[in-house]
Amino acid sequence: MTRKQKRLAVIAGGMSFIVAAVLLVMFAFGQSIAYFYVPGDLQKTEVKPGTRIRLGGLVETGTVKRGEGSRVTFTVTDTIGEVPVTYTGILPDLFREGQGVVAEGVFRDGDRMFVADTVLAKHDETYMPKDVADRLRAQGVQLGGKEVVQ
Repeated sequence: MTRKQKRLAVIAGGMSFIVAAVLLVMFAFGQSIAYFYVPGDLQKTEVKPGTRIRLGGLVETGTVKRGEGSRVTFTVTDTIGEVPVTYTGILPDLFREGQGVVAEGVFRDGDRMFVADTVLAKHDETYMPKDVADRLRAQGVQLGGKEVVQ
């Protein structure tokens, strides 16, 4: 094997290694990606049962029902569409009717019920942690009064 052939073999081996690494990374991302939808999007887009997604919107007032154990059902809406959700577990403290929520899970096959395994309650943009608000006040910064301090 000539020196040129050895160099080409090393370059080809390096390129093969890089291509394999990129393919493995893409495969790993493909397994863990959960696209975000709001209920209005789901009226236009068909999501196959078993496909992991994130569902965001508002918890519709009057739809939160506690079931057996820690099972809770509620409806997520964006005023365009509605999606019924069931969740088994402890809900976050900020979870309440009329508040924003992001649920991650899959659609059950057959009845279009969204089965969430993770529920995140959202707060509005005026939220400010108590520590930060206290420090800002201590430094003489005037807060607008709309900040929610918890």
